Amino acid sequence: MRKHNKLFASVALAIGFTMSLSAHAADKQLKSIGITVGSLGNPYFVTISKGAEAKAKSINPNAKVTAVSSDYDMNKQFTQIDNFISAHVDMILLNAVDPKAIEPAVKKAQKAGIVVVAVDVAAAGADATVQTNNVQAGEISCDFLAKKLNGKGNVVIENGPQVSAVIDRVNGCKSVLAKNPGIKVLSDDQDAKGSREGGMNAMQGYLTRFPKLDGVFAINDPQAIGTDLAAKQLHRNNIVITSVDGAPDIETALKSDTLVQASASQDPWAMAQQAVSVGYDIMNGKKPANAVILLPSTLVTRENVGSYKGWSSPR
Repeated sequence: MRKHNKLFASVALAIGFTMSLSAHAADKQLKSIGITVGSLGNPYFVTISKGAEAKAKSINPNAKVTAVSSDYDMNKQFTQIDNFISAHVDMILLNAVDPKAIEPAVKKAQKAGIVVVAVDVAAAGADATVQTNNVQAGEISCDFLAKKLNGKGNVVIENGPQVSAVIDRVNGCKSVLAKNPGIKVLSDDQDAKGSREGGMNAMQGYLTRFPKLDGVFAINDPQAIGTDLAAKQLHRNNIVITSVDGAPDIETALKSDTLVQASASQDPWAMAQQAVSVGYDIMNGKKPANAVILLPSTLVTRENVGSYKGWSSPR
């Protein structure tokens, strides 16, 4: 009887082992990923590419990762997606030039059996989206600003291109400032183009129009850097500048003599890793609980910038 039990146990173990092997074998292998981003001249997108590659190699050391720049050209991005389809990639990480107009290309890739994950900004029809919680980023940046001003003073919200990320940041900022009746928002609708030059031009205008300006929330770090330069040129001090990004340039600004006091960070490395992980699960029939995954933002200040990991640090 004991022999029979032993034999039964061995057979059960063997069956279980075989089933586990076949379940594992059923997982589709991740052989290649195509990545199309705004510009590989921007450290943010370079870090997204590197983070994605690191995650892909951890899933399959032989995975091939190809990253290309769309240079914010819609036609170029369509061609890049066509090339990825021809190359039979398993997954596309997409930083869409135009979140709505990109949909036909997304559908075409999906029809070819490719999983499409939107990164940093939304893309209509994508299987999933991984991006920063931009409302929260605007909230923590402007909460810091309000506290620095002790809840009173004249403030400008230096707006930018009206993409969803910017709109969310501004809405987050406004919701916090509205809780401070002593703070007066002098302007909130000027598009400073998301650039250093745009921030500089906008700030020159503000400083000409407003004799008393105590704080500025810039929607991204390049604008914040330009805003600081304009204030310096016009010899205006005692202005608190905050922004969103946690970019390498802002790390330098926070460690040196500038008016920039804080930036709500984004984490392109974690964003890319999460995107690949979610995409791989979708490839194998496991959809995320939520199709839109928002990564929390943390505030980088003069006090904690020394321990901030920054964009280029693997983690």
